[in-house]
Amino acid sequence: MKKVKIYTDGACSGNPGKGGWGAVLFYRDEKREISGYEENTTNNKMELTAAIKALERLKEPCEVELYSDSAYLVNAFLEGWLTKWQMNGFKSSNKKPVQNVDLWQKLIDLNNIHKITWIKVKGHADNVYNNRCDALATGEIAKHK
Repeated sequence: MKKVKIYTDGACSGNPGKGGWGAVLFYRDEKREISGYEENTTNNKMELTAAIKALERLKEPCEVELYSDSAYLVNAFLEGWLTKWQMNGFKSSNKKPVQNVDLWQKLIDLNNIHKITWIKVKGHADNVYNNRCDALATGEIAKHK
């Protein structure tokens, strides 16, 4: 299985508002940067979208280390939130509908294809690639102002 490292980040100007996402993918000695924009979105949607878009770039099942500063994204997998949400019909512990179900379902599908290790990094700190993803995401917003 190919080993890939992925860094992702999402950003929003207003919440909801104009949003951007960015990702940096590493395979062997290759590095690829991708990014995108959405007109009316939320920060959480952009965090999830960054991971989805990066994982969708993989052409075959891979062993992935995915780094994100989003506790919302990473903890959903590491803390078992997704499993609980699925068992409860995508309702949270307070019986309210889980937001972004369509994106979570895509992530579940991608998580079933790839062997993903979800890694939380501190945002806006000293992680060069997390900072690069943030620059890609905010750059997309700036392009559309």
